[in-house]
Amino acid sequence: MKLPALALAVLCTAVAAKDSGLVFVTSEKDHALTLIDARTLEVRGTVATCKRPRHLQFLPGREQILVACSDSNAADVIDIASRKSVRRVPMPENPEAFDLSADGKLAYVSVEDDAELAVVDLAAGRIVRRTKVGHEPEGVKLSPDGRRVFVTSEVANMVHVVDAASGAVVKNIAVGKRPRRFAFSADGAELWVSNELDASVSVIDLATLAVKHTLKFEIKGMRASDITPVGLERSRDGRTMFVALGRANHVAFVDIAGKKVERTVLAGKRAWGLALNRDGSRLYVANGLSDDLTVIDVAGGNALKTVPVGRVPYGVLVDD
Repeated sequence: MKLPALALAVLCTAVAAKDSGLVFVTSEKDHALTLIDARTLEVRGTVATCKRPRHLQFLPGREQILVACSDSNAADVIDIASRKSVRRVPMPENPEAFDLSADGKLAYVSVEDDAELAVVDLAAGRIVRRTKVGHEPEGVKLSPDGRRVFVTSEVANMVHVVDAASGAVVKNIAVGKRPRRFAFSADGAELWVSNELDASVSVIDLATLAVKHTLKFEIKGMRASDITPVGLERSRDGRTMFVALGRANHVAFVDIAGKKVERTVLAGKRAWGLALNRDGSRLYVANGLSDDLTVIDVAGGNALKTVPVGRVPYGVLVDD
């Protein structure tokens, strides 16, 4: 059966809007997203954004991406099909990291200069609540059940546990020096926290809200101060945690159950943001000081290719 021309056009647009086969990388200095073909690993263009784009995340439906821009005090909504910014949302001052409610209506944003967690109504474009936390908050993660928001404080060396409904801080958990990013274990029992200036990750037991394990990283020939973990990404099978080791220029593959480093893979300079493709076979690593993206074959544990992606790449998102 032949489809009418209009219906065919609508169908093609819908298909193009999702599973585009693109990798999106934020470039802090170019105020843009670099687009990479996930199949060929070739650059396919850029999308202009507000100033200093950093963290990015799919909105529900995966047809649009929300990108926080630190120097614009705003976030851009990027339409994947048209590859354009279609809306700009006001944000608190200097937004960097955020997480979204399950319905995509609210953004939980760390406000570094004001030591706050702000809740932004994305449709209205306004802040609906502020919660005081420790100085220089950064990482933000909403629990899978949506009841708690976890926020890192780089200065206090703590993870703040915030009740999502009331905005009240229910507990402060001491971790390593300068905590940055989060990832949950597959069973939802653990929260992993990268400690940039401690060469470590802290593993929090979510039943007790206490640190149950601290894993220190070591690389032969490097001082501990050269190992600065930030980005975290869990493997699709839930067995491995990938940890970007920052200025150590490596990514660690950590066995989640055994809390042991299985291998380290060389990436670019200041390995930072991480993202997996859909089947978990490739890990993409944004390298902030070499202005490129390293593509790692997960099964083989080796780098496949390095792709130039603009000045100071930060975050990565894969739409394959």
